[in-house]
Amino acid sequence: MGERRPVEVFAPGEFIREELESRGWTQDDLAEILGRPLRTVNEIITGKRGITPETANGLGEAFGTSAQLWMNLESAYRLSLASSGHEIVARKSALYAQAPIRIMIKRGWIESSNNIDVLEKRVWDFLTLADIGQKSQLLAHTARKSTSYQELTPLQKAWLCRAYHLANAVSANNYTKAHLANVFGQLKAFLPNPEDIRRIPKLLADAGVKFIIIEPLPQSKIDGVSFWPNGSPVLVLSLRYDRIDWFWHTLVHELVHIKNEDGKNNDKFAIDTELVGEDRKPNDNRPTYEIETDKLTINYLVPQSELDNFVARTQPLYFKDKIIGFANRIHAHPGIVIGQLQYRKEISYAHNREMLIKVRNIIIDSALTDGWGRNLPRNV
Repeated sequence: MGERRPVEVFAPGEFIREELESRGWTQDDLAEILGRPLRTVNEIITGKRGITPETANGLGEAFGTSAQLWMNLESAYRLSLASSGHEIVARKSALYAQAPIRIMIKRGWIESSNNIDVLEKRVWDFLTLADIGQKSQLLAHTARKSTSYQELTPLQKAWLCRAYHLANAVSANNYTKAHLANVFGQLKAFLPNPEDIRRIPKLLADAGVKFIIIEPLPQSKIDGVSFWPNGSPVLVLSLRYDRIDWFWHTLVHELVHIKNEDGKNNDKFAIDTELVGEDRKPNDNRPTYEIETDKLTINYLVPQSELDNFVARTQPLYFKDKIIGFANRIHAHPGIVIGQLQYRKEISYAHNREMLIKVRNIIIDSALTDGWGRNLPRNV
């Protein structure tokens, strides 16, 4: 139960006036009784001076009350004066619980304001919220992220909302399943050469898929997302790990989601654990369609029957030239093979890391990118 607060709190001076009137005393009389200057008594009665413990003892003796009564009246009055700013503090607290306000301002997603009404409006508009008590009206999406399957954190919600806003700034042809089927075939030719990655945004746009890159928010852990505003697919990557195996695994995983139209006709979202790296753990509690999507992705990038044969013939001597030779034979970059061998725990995560090349600077020049110094306007 919340704390009860009086509708109105009176200054202790009001009660002193009543005591004086009931006794027929003047302020001069009280000053004489207390042995205090008249000015001091007047300032206490008018609320310009607070009641100290010494004064409270004197008032208690003069009026036949406890000193605690006067200290309580003083405390209640001073608290009431200070409470006028508490509503703003409470509103700010509720707002900051909904979204990472300072980060959003720093990234240029919303404009700062010292006016809480203005700031609330800007945050609500960004999160597509009707009011602070309602959940974000996000469209359906399927997200690969490493936190709980149950709900989005404020960081994740903010990142996703930014993705929705930016989707309006990207042009793409009309989407058809046939066009996307052709994309899967064409992407195979891009797997060996990292420089071909820059061609992906246009390839997807021609097939009707909008492609965006948004720098991740600290600790948000989202790797990628796909969603369907107005029935057209959007694919967004965070490039949380700047390495070629992560890029291809996340890209293809989201494309499989789009191919399967996950999230298009309902309001659910699917989430995954770490995509690559030594902190990636098996997730038996993932939805079945997520597990199947992962299997399809892995097999698309490196045919698993081929990888099984390579492992059987090579382990434990995974020399660099053997990995490169195998990658060339299956027409994939060696870094993609390294990533899958690491995930299988055939090699350590320190093994041949030089082949896990960075791709961010290759792709961001040809894709709509928000972050890494390329912060886009709030209203794109």
